[in-house]
Amino acid sequence: MDDLADIVELLRDPEHGCPWDKVQTHESIRKNFLEEAYEAVDAIDLNDAHLLCEELGDVLLQVALHARMEQEQERFSLGDVTTGICEKLIQRHPHIFGDTQAESPQAALDNWEAIKRREKHRETLSANLDDVPKTLPALMRTQKIQKRVSDAGYVCGEEEARARLAESVRALEHASRDTAGAALGALLFDAVNLGRILGADAEESLTRTAREFSEQAKCADEAVRSQGCGPKEWPATPTV
Repeated sequence: MDDLADIVELLRDPEHGCPWDKVQTHESIRKNFLEEAYEAVDAIDLNDAHLLCEELGDVLLQVALHARMEQEQERFSLGDVTTGICEKLIQRHPHIFGDTQAESPQAALDNWEAIKRREKHRETLSANLDDVPKTLPALMRTQKIQKRVSDAGYVCGEEEARARLAESVRALEHASRDTAGAALGALLFDAVNLGRILGADAEESLTRTAREFSEQAKCADEAVRSQGCGPKEWPATPTV
């Protein structure tokens, strides 16, 4: 970590640093952080340890760059970042470093969330909802918002969720071009809600289905091209 910090400091040096690295800002490399994180997740999905090692290094570089920018403004350093996460891990694992009990993964997660709410002063539903990052992918953000509303006592039961989803399907079926966007948003929202109640993760579920559809589409394309012709008929949805 010290070597990484030293290298990034050299790259950011105003006089002798890299012409690209030394002029970057938080805003200019914001999207790089997202891209590197997604590439690391892709390596996990591919079960490629070599690639994952490389991609984790790229994510770590983003952390080091942002920390260096803050150190240049005398606000915090990479050392402060690592110290902060060490302290957080100890504080949020009282069943390991204290006398709290946690006999299951869910109990440990509940401990973590309860401590996090106290630390961030999220005593109200409004504070809990404002804490959900606005930059999350839409499905993931929707599910987090729904869970926090449900945890606050505003519970939608399975039967009601199914009825809402059925109504949203009908609304989209009868939507015009002017109303299709709102109808589709409501349908997706209600589908995420029912999936959450049934224990399905919306982001992971759609990712898996899209991947399966992509593979099916490639197989269909290869099959028709092997016969010397173009695509004739695509499946509407993959077989799952």
